[in-house]
Amino acid sequence: MKLKLIILSGCMLFVLSACDHYLYTPALYHQDIAYQPKPASFDTAKKVSYISGGVNFYTDQIWSDLLVSGQVNYSRGYVFNNFNLAYGVFGVAGDYERGSSGSAPNNFSDKFFGAFGARASANLFTSFERMDFRYLGIEMAYSHEFGSYANFRQYINTQPGYQADTRTDLYTVGLTTEIIFHNRNNVNIEHGIRGFLGGTFGQNPVGADNYLSSDLTPRFFRTIFPKVSYFINVKNFFGVAEFGSTIFIRVGYKF
Repeated sequence: MKLKLIILSGCMLFVLSACDHYLYTPALYHQDIAYQPKPASFDTAKKVSYISGGVNFYTDQIWSDLLVSGQVNYSRGYVFNNFNLAYGVFGVAGDYERGSSGSAPNNFSDKFFGAFGARASANLFTSFERMDFRYLGIEMAYSHEFGSYANFRQYINTQPGYQADTRTDLYTVGLTTEIIFHNRNNVNIEHGIRGFLGGTFGQNPVGADNYLSSDLTPRFFRTIFPKVSYFINVKNFFGVAEFGSTIFIRVGYKF
């Protein structure tokens, strides 16, 4: 019995110590793609500008540290015959909250991160009465990160037992499908539901074989990730809620 207790205690200490030595990823890893509104075929305006702001909540790779950020977006959307197009820019300011203390290299309370970037989106659609079915779409995003959290990843990557993805430039591309429709008795009230599946590209300096066992994300989802978005538009105001590895809520105005 005493031997079993010693072995169990040793295993627990090993697991706890391993959890302090895990991979740090870029602040916008799996967070650079966001829903871009576009006018529907039943809208009067065929070229529309959208400006929005919102708050994003998500965790790190092992679901222990919280990242909170605010984001501002501007985009321009178009509708043509059975084809939509949108492009825009965005800026992010956020906080990586670890809330730990002590002398270990990875112990800190919080780190600032900022980012700016651009997005583009296009899709084919078919109309059915009061609904557009956007059956095939592609979305892409580029983001550049800066701030003390990016500097921290550069530093921690030089410390024994720690690993970090030191990239500050991310490129993401994925496929989408969406339905958007208006209320039966009010064309000014619209709803949309979009699904996204894509990946972050570029050379990860850590390498797939060097991820630590404490990384709880399955290998497939280290680069490929899903996201579901809900869009609502009431006259010139709109809101977006996105879910995946995140909870991202935005409100905005179109003109």
